[in-house]
Amino acid sequence: MALSRKLVQQRSSVFGSRSMSWWRSVEPAPKDPILGVTEAFLADPSPDKVNVGVGAYRDDNGKPVVLQCVREAERRIAGNLNMEYLPMGGSVKMVEETLKLAYGENSEHIKDNRIAAVQALSGTGACRLFADFQKRFRPESQIYIPVPTWANHHNIWRDAHVPQKTFHYYHPETKGLDFAGLVDDIKNAPNGSFFLLHACAHNPTGVDPSEEQWKEISKLIKEKGHFPFFDMAYQGFASGDPERDAKAIRIFLEDGHLIGIAQSYAKNMGLYGQRVGCLSVLCEDEKQAVAVKSQLQMLARPMYSNPPVHGALVVSTILGDQELKTLWLKEVKGMADRIIGMRTALRENLEKVGSPLSWEHVTNQIGMFCYSGMTPEQVDRLTNEFHIYMTRNGRISMAGVTTGNVGYLANAIHEVTKST
Repeated sequence: MALSRKLVQQRSSVFGSRSMSWWRSVEPAPKDPILGVTEAFLADPSPDKVNVGVGAYRDDNGKPVVLQCVREAERRIAGNLNMEYLPMGGSVKMVEETLKLAYGENSEHIKDNRIAAVQALSGTGACRLFADFQKRFRPESQIYIPVPTWANHHNIWRDAHVPQKTFHYYHPETKGLDFAGLVDDIKNAPNGSFFLLHACAHNPTGVDPSEEQWKEISKLIKEKGHFPFFDMAYQGFASGDPERDAKAIRIFLEDGHLIGIAQSYAKNMGLYGQRVGCLSVLCEDEKQAVAVKSQLQMLARPMYSNPPVHGALVVSTILGDQELKTLWLKEVKGMADRIIGMRTALRENLEKVGSPLSWEHVTNQIGMFCYSGMTPEQVDRLTNEFHIYMTRNGRISMAGVTTGNVGYLANAIHEVTKST
């Protein structure tokens, strides 16, 4: 009896020590470069602090905004529906309305049922779902990602185990598009490669190709048999016109491409926390679209099973009602116009304080972000000396710029760049 008790004690000791060591090798993850900026800003007691790192819209008082159309949609749906699961593919109505925004109200592709589409967890979830689809059905393929891009793009395709390569996009000297480098990389990529493209308001640079450049990009990608995948996080939010912001996609459709699109309502409806998005893949015919959609749903099943219902109801209510849709179009234009106005104000203030540098790129770029051209060291000075917070790549969130802080921001930028 004593011997058996001793064996039990020995075993429990062994298993206890093993369980204690399971996670000893886990190191703290590095802080997200964007979310870390907000943490540092919140910890700063200075009354003069300014946060131009946040990737969310703010009004001219620096406050978060809930659109009137969203509030009205919430009022209409409150208490009217149960809390049952959505299908794995999500809200059919929301997906239908979302496809109209991207492909066009009278799209032949929609009428022919050639688009495989599912509701996704905002743009991030749509990208991840597509990356897993790419890995499963084109395991030999790789993804070409622009330099620079939204940092999470690299994480998404890395965790889906898709090999990554990069292509030239931003030209540091001109602070514009490196079109020649981009063209060369498309031509030199192995036939049948996947290319990640920002449909509008490129993040983080705010640099978009012109219409003529998009046409050339489309032509070259078709010649090489590449697959274009668009991340469209800012439709309507860039120019204030959803049709204009979808121009790149329409060009590719006119050229006969099969494409993929990740769409999000975080920015253009302010539904950041609702995680409402859509992944769509244009297929050769209806039969192929049915097969692709079924596989997208199978990929979603072990990830999250079903997408959330509330945000999808808000979106479908707004886009399915002409009065609310008209109000949304007015409000999204108001957000875009405020950001465009802040670009003009920042440039004017920089020129007024006598900056010897050219700031044309501030107004030439478009969308939420301005790629300022400042070095990491200059950004550090802005933070340490002026309590201005942004990511160290010099990306300014124009949503954080207000009539109240634009003068202070311009003076600080001038101070840290005047000796450049």
